[in-house]
Amino acid sequence: MIRSPQSASASVTDKPLLVVVTGPTASGKTALAIDIATRLGTEIVSADSRQIYRGIPITTAVPTPEELAAVKHHLIECKDITEQYSAAAFTDDALEILDNLFRSYGCAVVCGGSMMYIDALTKGIDDIPDISDTVRARVADIYAENGLDGVLALLEIMDPEYFAKVDKANTRRVMHAVEICMQSGRTYTELRTGNVVQRPFRTQMVAIDRSRDDLFGRINARVDAMVDAGMEEEARRMYPHRHLNALNTVGFKEWFAHFDGTMDRATAIARIAKNTRVYAKKQLLWLSKQSDVHYVKPGEKVIL
Repeated sequence: MIRSPQSASASVTDKPLLVVVTGPTASGKTALAIDIATRLGTEIVSADSRQIYRGIPITTAVPTPEELAAVKHHLIECKDITEQYSAAAFTDDALEILDNLFRSYGCAVVCGGSMMYIDALTKGIDDIPDISDTVRARVADIYAENGLDGVLALLEIMDPEYFAKVDKANTRRVMHAVEICMQSGRTYTELRTGNVVQRPFRTQMVAIDRSRDDLFGRINARVDAMVDAGMEEEARRMYPHRHLNALNTVGFKEWFAHFDGTMDRATAIARIAKNTRVYAKKQLLWLSKQSDVHYVKPGEKVIL
């Protein structure tokens, strides 16, 4: 049960309440967040690393106009795809917005499945440097010339401790670790302190408890709906910008491969659904490691 500021005891409400609606993609987070925000009389801050960008609403599953009108949403479609954005930048932006919401309403709702964003907001984030375009391009060139093995070999030299534990199949994570080492002149391991900060609010995580079959069925149906809504055309408009980090995500990578001629259309669509299911598994694994998650059944209202 989530206790609203009006119903909780004075000792509990010394800090404002932040309800974090999270979990895997296509699980129904948006509808649940709107319901909670409406009943608490507050607003929603999006914690989605791709919905932050303008011009790609289909592929990023931006809430519908009706959903956006039901409750005010923050950090939705407010950045250009050419802009660099990070968990640290999100945390700074979200904390500023939340401070205003807490002053106005005493509570707020965060909704999203970007795991790094949720962790950074609720637990803090290490002082990782922003990556310059020069360093990003240098690592991209290494990957283009030598593949993932070449980047891994460099990571083993620069940070053998992180090399030993990193998921070596996660290209983006491996490349980012090398970028950080190059940018900072220090090891990624040294910069990753893992210290948890104390936030000026209390947090309650909420997630919808769906079976995997149900969740994967919803993912498959969502991909089909995206294709029907013009996902391919949206990706084709973005194709000239395919080098941008904002587009380095499921839904664009597969269409870009199709446009490059390395994947047929049917395979691209099937691969989008498959890769989305893989991402959902990672979100579920992350969620299983979180403490104090309030699970609700599909369609069940959260008791406030």
